[in-house]
Formats: sequence, C-alpha cells, structure tokens
Amino acid sequence: MRVGSSRPMLRAKMLVPRLPPTTVARSRLEDRLTAAAHVRLTTVVAPAGWGKTTMLAAWAGSEEWRGRTAWLSIDEADDEPVRFWTYALSALEQVAPDLTRDSLAALQAPGMDPIGVALAALLNALTASAHRNVLVLDDYHVLTHPMIHQNVEFLLSYLPPAMHLVISGRADPPLPLARMRARGELNEIRAAELRCTTAEGLDLVSGVSGLRRLPANTDSVVERTEGWPAGLQLAALTLRESGDLDGTAAELGGDRRHILDYFTAEVLPGLGEEQRNLLVRCSVLERLSGPLCDAVLGTDDAGDVLVQLHQAGVFLSSLGGGWYRCHRLFRDVLRRLLDKEAPKEAPALLSRAADWFLREGRLEEAIELRESAGDIAGAVQLILTADRWFMDRGSTATLLHLGERLATSVTDPRLYVVLAVAAGESGHYDRCAHWLAAADPLIEATTEPLPGWQTLRGQADTIWATFPAAGDSEGALRYATRAAELEDDPTRYGHLLARQVLGSALLSVGRLPEGLELLKECWRSPLRQRLPSLLALQSAGQLALVLVEAEDLAGASRVAHEVRDLAAAAEQAWGPGAAAALAGLRLAEARLVSATDPEAAIPALKRAVDLAEGWGWPTVVLASLSTLAAA
Repeated sequence: MRVGSSRPMLRAKMLVPRLPPTTVARSRLEDRLTAAAHVRLTTVVAPAGWGKTTMLAAWAGSEEWRGRTAWLSIDEADDEPVRFWTYALSALEQVAPDLTRDSLAALQAPGMDPIGVALAALLNALTASAHRNVLVLDDYHVLTHPMIHQNVEFLLSYLPPAMHLVISGRADPPLPLARMRARGELNEIRAAELRCTTAEGLDLVSGVSGLRRLPANTDSVVERTEGWPAGLQLAALTLRESGDLDGTAAELGGDRRHILDYFTAEVLPGLGEEQRNLLVRCSVLERLSGPLCDAVLGTDDAGDVLVQLHQAGVFLSSLGGGWYRCHRLFRDVLRRLLDKEAPKEAPALLSRAADWFLREGRLEEAIELRESAGDIAGAVQLILTADRWFMDRGSTATLLHLGERLATSVTDPRLYVVLAVAAGESGHYDRCAHWLAAADPLIEATTEPLPGWQTLRGQADTIWATFPAAGDSEGALRYATRAAELEDDPTRYGHLLARQVLGSALLSVGRLPEGLELLKECWRSPLRQRLPSLLALQSAGQLALVLVEAEDLAGASRVAHEVRDLAAAAEQAWGPGAAAALAGLRLAEARLVSATDPEAAIPALKRAVDLAEGWGWPTVVLASLSTLAAA
C-alpha cells in the first residue's frame, strides 16, 4: 500500500516554444508587453496565423523575462479543470517551484474536488512572494469548460503583484474584460497591432526565403496580405521554390485562402516523399516526436525527418525534448489533404498513436486518441479497467470527464458505475446519483462485474450506500446489506469494501456493537493491503473514531499508529489536499489527546477542523467542531 504516483505529463507543453532563426524582431510589441506587465492580465487575441505565439515566445525569451515566464500550450484535451490546473501550475513550477508546492500537491489528492484548495494555496504563496513571474496560457480559445473560466476569474480577482497572467487565443476569453479594462487591470493586443509593418514584412520574407534579392513587387505582397505573418511566411516559402520570382509574387496577390491553396499546390509537392508523408499522415496529431511518428507511420527515422522539416522552416516549431508542433493553420491544410488522399486512413493512424501512448503509460492520451479514432468500445474498455490508475493519481475528475463524453455514445452499466465512483471520489455527489440511477435498470444477474468485484449490483449498492444515501441511514443500510450479501467472495476486495460500508451503515442507525465488530474484522483482513491509500486512511480514521467513542483508547491508538507512516506520506504528497484522506484520522488522534488533556489537544483539534472543512463531509465537520468547542 502506497501513496499514488503522479500522472504522466507531456513536458513539451510547458516549454516556451523555440524560435526559428528567421524570426523577425518586433520590439514595438515586446516593449508594450513589458510596459504593461504590472497589470493583472494581458490578452493577445487574433485569428490563426497572426504571430501570437511567436511574438510571446520572443518576449518570454528576452533577457528581462527569461526564467521568469511560465508557459502552457493548451490542447483540446486540457478542457477539464483538474487537468488544466495541473498543467498550468506545473508550468509555473518550472520557474517558481516555491509558489506551487502546496497547490500541486493538493491537485494530486484523491477523494475530493481540490481546485479551490489549490488556488487558495497558490494565492497565499503569491502574496508572500517578493519576485514577479508571468504565466502564459497559449491557445486559450480551445477551452470551453465553464468551471475553468470561473477558476481563472477567481484567480484574477485576487491576483497579487507577484504574477502577471497572459492569455493568447483566437477569441476574447469569457472573463470580465470590460470591468478589468475600466479598472486599468487589462492590456490588450489584437490583430491590428500584430500586423507586420512593411519593414517587418520584408525582413520576414527575406529571412524565410533566403533570397539575396526580393522581387520588386514584394512590398505589394506585404500590403495585399495586410501584414498577415502566416501569409507572408507562406509567400516566402513559395518564392523560395519558384523559378520566376516576379511572376510568383504577382500570383500571391490574392486573399488568405488563395495563398494557402497556392502553397499546397506549389510548395508541398517539392518536399521529399518522407517529409510530405510524415506531415500529411501525422496531421491527425497535436504534437509530434520521432518515436510517436515512427509508431504511427511504421518507420524508424521520423526523428531525422522532423529535424529536416524544422530546419527547412516548414511551419514546424520545436518544443524541446524531441517534440514538435505543426502550426495550426498549416495543420488544417494538411488534414484536408489527408482526407482527400486517404479518406479512411485517419482512424488507423490515431489508433496506432493511442497504442504508443498506452505503452508509454499515458492512459489519458490513449483514451482520447481511441475516442478520436472512433473506437468508442476500445476507449470504454480502457476506462473500465483503469479506475484504480486514475484514483492513485488524484485524477478521478479527469476520469469522470473522459467517461461522461463516451457515455453519450454507449449504453453500458459498467461504464455508468465507474462514472459513479469517479463522481463520488471527486466530490460531485449529484453526478454520482445520476450515474447510479442510469445503471440500475440495466444491471442484471449476468452482467459482467468490474475488476475486484463479484457482481456489478454489489458494487453499485456499495456506492449507493457510500455517497447518495449517506444522509438516509435506513436507505444506506438496505443498500449496504444487499451489497454484503452479494459480495461473498473473500478473495476480492469488493468483499471488504461492501462489508466496511455495511459496518458504517450499522453505526449510522445506532447499532454500535455490530458496526464496530464488522469494522474491526475488515481492518484485520489481508485484503486491506490492496486498497488505495485514500480508502485505507479513511478506514483507519473511521475505525479509530468509533473506538474512541467506545472508550477503547488503546485500540484507537494502535490503529492510528499502524497507519502513521502512510498518513505522513499522504500529507507530504498531497499537502492541503490530503483532507479527504486524513480528516477522520487526525480528529481521532486529537480526541485521544483531548481525553486526558483537553487544553493540549486544542491545536490538533483546530487542525482537524481545517481538514474536515476542506473535505466537507458533514459528520466529520460536525464532530470536529463540537470536540473543539468542548475542549
């Protein structure tokens, strides 16, 4: 039994993108960013291809801000609150680890919705900090989850001077911008400011094309593209491959769609077969690496091809660590080509990518890619066998998010039960009841159980008794009794959990001797060693509290001592987020002290109250407050 490990993360998402050598200096914009760094928020909003990321990366890499700017490149997969904040705070950790220690620990804690705890810890650390840092959230427009925007608004409302937030995207973020603008808390950069001046445009075309002499009418290309950086880069690449510079420059006088089509027709065919094959077939992926592309394409030299493409400046940005990212605008063009040339190939490519991520232990990405490939059954199967993986990593909210998306396409009571567990363990008790109610009419005696359980009905009844029926003692007892009868195989940990919940239900209806004896029996079971650390610590806290109530102080002390090291590890790993695991145990320990010296127990009881309120479980909150009041 151990405290769960951290979820695997793609570090490349948290690195400031590397700038190609052809990057044009835009000091006017960088100076504007620096001048406004004292306000709470800067927004950089413009359509695709306007150089938002490049401009911000150049600023972040300047002498003044290098090492002080945290960066997160956001994907559609980050549209889940716990995952988003885990990445955002991990990015900040790269430049200011002292600011994020407690908040990141809280986000890894299972058994509760930890975001409020994590943001409070971050704000406290920022308030005490004497250093100023920046957090850049790039491609923020892909986020749609309302809770993420509410969290960001909360952070901005109390953001101390120690941090400046920069949000970049294609649309205004759904934040109170008008209010911030009126208060002087907002700096805004839009497409009008991002347009290349004539001098910047000529420098860009010259640098990317590598031409010693530009066509005489290049000024008009800059003018006709309205300074659109992506259009100018496409024009430069087209000129580089042209044998008739003046004629090609004249051809590039159309609109943005015309330039993209011209590039597709004239430049892509000039790439090597391996280069073009990789770009087109791997356009299904957000980010690219040599091993990943080899797995998708069945090759063994994709890393070399990626280096060649990056050096050629074909809209491939290096993220560091062997990872690359294709410009979204260019990727859209490539994706259309794939659909045209091989309309049925995308699912197979995505499935191979999912297999690679699965081999790498990156379960979240594997599930998402299975879903994108249209393999809903495969994605569901991964979820059905992975609830323990998510629980150990404090990612049950992510499991709920992924599973609820899949649940719109399938009718499977096993999936619904997994979602009920995820909802209950992440503090979403209304969703827990919803998914149990959805599962109930579909569960039959022959329905296949989930790993560790003898019956799906027994598991569902255990969850009913634990969460939705927690305030209905008689109802909880009915569910728990049936669960214990169904889960009669002592080799499965479902047997232990069902009987433990039955012990709790007996206590709730006043049958103390029966409930206590059952909890003791569960505690002695060797199956307890197979429980996740969250459940083991909750069991210890519950049993210790009941033993104190039964005036068996020596027994309560033995239980607390037995999990002392596990509790210390949980507190160190999860920080303020350990409340769900430790609230009951710390209350029991404080009550042991209070039994002989109430005054000496007051600090421990105050700590127990803080933990209980952080977890929010009503009975433990009430018991903590009443014991503190008595002391």
